[in-house]
Amino acid sequence: MKQKKKIALVAHDNKKRDLLEWAAYNKPLLLEHELYATGTTGKLLEQELGVKIHKLQSGPLGGDQQIGAKISEQEIDFLVFFWDPLTQQPHDTDVKALLRISVVWNIPVACNRATADFMISSPLMAAEYDRLVPDYLSHESRKLPETSEVQSPSESSEPAQS
Repeated sequence: MKQKKKIALVAHDNKKRDLLEWAAYNKPLLLEHELYATGTTGKLLEQELGVKIHKLQSGPLGGDQQIGAKISEQEIDFLVFFWDPLTQQPHDTDVKALLRISVVWNIPVACNRATADFMISSPLMAAEYDRLVPDYLSHESRKLPETSEVQSPSESSEPAQS
């Protein structure tokens, strides 16, 4: 990751106010980076911060998937995703896919204000960072042990615990 990070900002409806307040508080730090957001969140952030945001589709219309695609293409370095764990989302599978792809590609993810505060204020944000990117294309990195190599609990030399 370069010194200037590409940060994606996403928030569910019940969390938009929280994200806007967080972004306003952290405006000086955020303005040092390139910002991306899903539809409505991006419009609200542009108004709040007075800065250009790369706006994608709204989450339910494919914005979460667009962010995920950018992560897999190494075009997003950092994700702030204030998702609402208490409200069922019609695009819940897209939400889970976005979180999953972030972990797959080793992207820092903040899902609440406390984590976002720790991450945005980290000294690592102001410097280049050598993020380990898994090599999923390599056959050896995906090889699982042969069935005969896996020891069943009954074959274990350890005594059974009760």
